[in-house]
Amino acid sequence: MPSTLAGFCEFREEIRKSRFITFAGPVSSPAQAQAFIEQHSDLNATHNCWAWKLGSQYRSNDDGEPGGTAGRPILAAIEAQDFDQVVVLVIRWYGGIQLGTGGLARAYGGGANKCLQQAERVLLINREAFSLACSFSELALVKLRLSEADALIEEESFTANGVQLGIAVSPEQLETLRRQLADLSRGRILLHSSSAN
Repeated sequence: MPSTLAGFCEFREEIRKSRFITFAGPVSSPAQAQAFIEQHSDLNATHNCWAWKLGSQYRSNDDGEPGGTAGRPILAAIEAQDFDQVVVLVIRWYGGIQLGTGGLARAYGGGANKCLQQAERVLLINREAFSLACSFSELALVKLRLSEADALIEEESFTANGVQLGIAVSPEQLETLRRQLADLSRGRILLHSSSAN
């Protein structure tokens, strides 16, 4: 089952006089991955190589290293350890000794692997998207029930009649949550599948 990272992690090593620092973190969008890369890149370093994976979306960058020797090995490390919603940045300061294409791939992929291996993992729960509407007076109770069901509130908008929520809930919790919401609203609060829209 895929995992993401519990938080930021880093790993440092020196390989034949080149210094490598690997940073990794959890992300929930391509924009967030790009922001992580920009925030942690060192413009004084020789190379800032990276990869990220979000479900079926992924990107990688060799940042001037020979094609396929940095970004792809970093992405391979993410996939090999069954990570998702993760970004990894490997920064290199060149030390004067060339590593060759195989050495570069091992250095970048190895740094990513070691960083991810020592990191704390969080299992990604498969959740489905639903929407619901409730009155203002029911909102606090609805949020309590959502929290108990480990559901995520992804959207919240106020209307003339109350509140519209976009939520994500695991299939295992779905029927319990449906019943609880129906009970607290005398059957008025219904979950509508967002995938049907």
